[in-house]
Amino acid sequence: DGVQNQKTSHSQHPIPLKMIPRSLLPFTSWRKTIHHHQKTTRCLSSFSFSGAKTLNEIMKTDLLQDKNKQQIIDIWKEYHADKKDTYGKVLDGEAGKNVLQRAKQCPFFIQPVFREEGFFTLVSQYQSPSYFLMAYLEDYKVDPTNARPLITFSVFDDLATSHDVTLIRGELINKGIENWEGKKIINNMLEAYANDEDYEVGALPFNKTPESFDIDDYISCQNQKWKKELTEMEEKQ
Repeated sequence: DGVQNQKTSHSQHPIPLKMIPRSLLPFTSWRKTIHHHQKTTRCLSSFSFSGAKTLNEIMKTDLLQDKNKQQIIDIWKEYHADKKDTYGKVLDGEAGKNVLQRAKQCPFFIQPVFREEGFFTLVSQYQSPSYFLMAYLEDYKVDPTNARPLITFSVFDDLATSHDVTLIRGELINKGIENWEGKKIINNMLEAYANDEDYEVGALPFNKTPESFDIDDYISCQNQKWKKELTEMEEKQ
């Protein structure tokens, strides 16, 4: 079937996540954090990616050449359907190329994660050629060199040109984040780079002109988006 077995080791000890109360959301000042982030991003080079480094480590790509786009999508989704802490997703070929091209130019971004009692924030780093690592922002602020990834995901564009499909593989490393939260975080990060409007008001200014990035507005918008999607999820159940 073109799929190889891939074992992943996950941390069994959740990192304690400090929540910021929702009531403080509009009044939280993030400017100092942004400047600190921009000055010390090089320290995140100590992050190491532990997942599959190539698509061929997961799937025998030479056996996929005679498959069409939908067949490849079905194989990818079926392979990840019953895997705990591992998430398979697909994008169109061009969307995947945009994500990687933009991530090379703007390798760092943040993603808030909302819960009933408040929210915490993850910081993301792109590593060439296709990996994203996400760590707890509070850990990163204390010591960037020792901040441990909680989530990783890869964007494989090997078949983007030939089959118009990009394959995404996400891995939940830390048990402090629920599986559904991990999927949502990865989806939001992909949208942040794939969607033109989101990119132009998010990752682009965050990396290139941090003084113009309105983090309070960004957190507020993400909060509204998170609540809307949660409501839609509950209605489907």
